[in-house]
Amino acid sequence: MESQSMEEHKKHSPRRVKVGVLTLSDSKSQQKESKNPEYGKNIPPKDDLSGKIIVESLQNQHELVSYKIIPDDADLLLKNLKKMKAKGAEVIISTGGTGIGKHDITIETITPLFEKELSGFGEIFRYESYKELGTGAILSRATAGVWEETILVALPGSPNAVQLGMEIIKPELGHLVKHAKN
Repeated sequence: MESQSMEEHKKHSPRRVKVGVLTLSDSKSQQKESKNPEYGKNIPPKDDLSGKIIVESLQNQHELVSYKIIPDDADLLLKNLKKMKAKGAEVIISTGGTGIGKHDITIETITPLFEKELSGFGEIFRYESYKELGTGAILSRATAGVWEETILVALPGSPNAVQLGMEIIKPELGHLVKHAKN
């Protein structure tokens, strides 16, 4: 429930923002164009449930400027963040690579880019996860921050976690973009 002053403040935020979506997955990234005729058309393949949840939740309100599946590779992640920013993405939402395994590189790659960290996002995400999962929520490293006037959001790869993350961040996308550009 928002306060009246918060609603008034958000009134002057853009209602539609440009978003890039990145799925980090070694296994899903091995799909070739021949196996997925929709590849390159900003449509997640059927087996990328988390990417699909993000794309579908944005569909009616925001503009998807880019969607991509990449392996858990720091250089590729940085390269794709730059490409999406060049395509006009004001928000880039990633899924996957946020765990504590050796191949999970998302957090280590993006947090050094942050000029400002949005620690409240991760705190709320972990609190809501804790209410559902219990102490296992401590494994979550979901985070968000501002990089060169672009909002970066890193969600876990689990479809349930992505659903929760989108419920938290989606209502604030325009508000975040407004402040990132000031």
